[in-house]
Amino acid sequence: MTSGLIDVHAHHLPDFYVQQATAAGHDHPDGMAAWPAWSVRDHLDLMDRSGIETAMLSLSSPGVHFGDDKAARLLARRVNTYTAVVARDHPGRFGNFASLPLPDVDGALEEIAFALDELGADGVALLTHTHGVYLGDARLAPVFAELDRRGAVVFLHPTSPVCWKQSALGRPRPMVEYIFDTARTVTDLVMAGVLTRHPDLRIIVPHCGGAIPVLADRINEFMQLFVPAQETPPRDAVQQLRTLYYDIAGTAFPRQAPALLQLADPARVLFGSDYCWTPAPLAETHIAAIDAAEPPAEGVTWRSLTTANAQRLFRRAAARRTIWRKNPTPS
Repeated sequence: MTSGLIDVHAHHLPDFYVQQATAAGHDHPDGMAAWPAWSVRDHLDLMDRSGIETAMLSLSSPGVHFGDDKAARLLARRVNTYTAVVARDHPGRFGNFASLPLPDVDGALEEIAFALDELGADGVALLTHTHGVYLGDARLAPVFAELDRRGAVVFLHPTSPVCWKQSALGRPRPMVEYIFDTARTVTDLVMAGVLTRHPDLRIIVPHCGGAIPVLADRINEFMQLFVPAQETPPRDAVQQLRTLYYDIAGTAFPRQAPALLQLADPARVLFGSDYCWTPAPLAETHIAAIDAAEPPAEGVTWRSLTTANAQRLFRRAAARRTIWRKNPTPS
């Protein structure tokens, strides 16, 4: 293993978070049988076995907002501070994508400032929607304007769609619903013009883009039909989608990653394990498939490609985190 992987799609589950989410009714999150176990030690063990140098920790679904804005703000602050301490106590091994209490816009703006300026977070994590507010919604415009102003890294993660009771057909939502909710919110970002208005956003789309690679040309065709032609510059959906970053968490091989490369620039492909929601043995199987796959280009491996891409993407955040470590806020 010549390149230490940088895992942009890695999840943690602090005990206090699981307790609050369970109390809010998420005892079978997104239709799964139970919450997985997680600890810093177990996560480091997986990383060491698999040649992962750094894991960027984030919360997965269902996020921090369970219906009450004040409670969501408090939980986001507690999660983000906890994660910053984990990163501080294990230099170079963990990073931090901060959770935001959306759809509470004022609370989200406050948490962006605290997480990036006070905690040295590497970026923020956004669910594909929160209580039905998808990411192209005009109500979220101040959030994207602030993230764009900061040139922030934004990690997207799917959650159950609002129609899951009808569409999931009684099966765990991560299997299929996550893939299509990713496509739904990315399409919303494109059609609503969020990406063209905010060119300094650096957005990571999970799971090889979900269904986006096979829908890209269809989305582009509909955009030409329904977006006013007089808009300047004209919106090209495929061009916009190529500005995004994509992780290869999940079942990337043998079919998803090759399909992704029909859309995405190889310089925008990143590694993801999806641990701990993907159990360690299965995560290791996925990593073995990455190592065994045909190289993405001559002279590079999937490890070297994704690691170099991540190093470029997180250069600013790494410098900010170095400054923060000299005078950390949380104790």
